[in-house]
Amino acid sequence: MMRLYSGTTDPYSHRCRIVLYEKGMDFEVIDVDLHNKAEDLAVINPYGKVPVLVERDLVLYEANIINEYIDERFPHPQLMPPDPVMRARARLVLHNFENDLFAQVNVIEHGGKQAAEGARVAIRDSLTQLTPILERQKYLMNDEFSMLDVAIAPLLWRLEHYDIQLPKQAAAVLKYRERLFSRPAFIDALTPTEKAMRK
Repeated sequence: MMRLYSGTTDPYSHRCRIVLYEKGMDFEVIDVDLHNKAEDLAVINPYGKVPVLVERDLVLYEANIINEYIDERFPHPQLMPPDPVMRARARLVLHNFENDLFAQVNVIEHGGKQAAEGARVAIRDSLTQLTPILERQKYLMNDEFSMLDVAIAPLLWRLEHYDIQLPKQAAAVLKYRERLFSRPAFIDALTPTEKAMRK
């Protein structure tokens, strides 16, 4: 059985939980207190960070690597495109999400007040730029739920928590996030602490 060492409020761990529930697999989630990490976490991940996936003698860390492994190991439903060109494009978008969106989350959580405000604006503007895509299709790649939607869903869930408000012209993004939040796997993947982030 797969074991996922997961932070109860960590957006990267949230991504991995979503994928595991989307696949409908047997797995165990081990909650990690991010402020008081167990010593065994440092043993299995030299960086001492979550998420970490353990399956027999395989140990993986970094959410995107974990999720691609799960997707390849359990191909139904497929979350990465089967076509190599489309898969490469999806990986590039995931990389851009890390640099353009999730790097800003780190600034909000750990930076000074002025830097955090700038990061909020950057996230708001980046998400608003998705509006034309989401006016044309249900999900980010097309009308099928994919790894891109998995990657961005935890951030969309935390917008109010991070004090980010999307403008009215981003209505399609707001509708899209409600579509994501209504998926059974998304609901099942939420921890009690994450549920409390949105009243």
